[in-house]
Amino acid sequence: MTDKPFDFEQRSRQFARKVKFFTEKIPYSISNTEYTKQLIRSSGSIGANFIEADEALGKKDRIMHMRISRKEAKESIHWLDLIDAGNNTELQKEQTYLKDEANQLLRILSSIILKLTQ
Repeated sequence: MTDKPFDFEQRSRQFARKVKFFTEKIPYSISNTEYTKQLIRSSGSIGANFIEADEALGKKDRIMHMRISRKEAKESIHWLDLIDAGNNTELQKEQTYLKDEANQLLRILSSIILKLTQ
């Protein structure tokens, strides 16, 4: 059985939590500190904007928040690429997993947006 829930809101919340735990383990450096701050913001914003889209005032508002959510998923991938996990293979695996999950969230959001705009 997979640990990835079908419910997007729940899945995005789980992603943000996993990002938080990952960032607590990475090696300290000035750049990692700045990148992790950005990563924590963007990973949490995926679900927050999805919730906003779910409570949208209309179709245009819903699409806008879905696009913002997708943008935050792209940003999360960017910050994950920039973080230096050092020589720790377990952290590198976790980083790869998180990038993959962010990519999956991105694809799900892209599919939702496509359906909303047709």
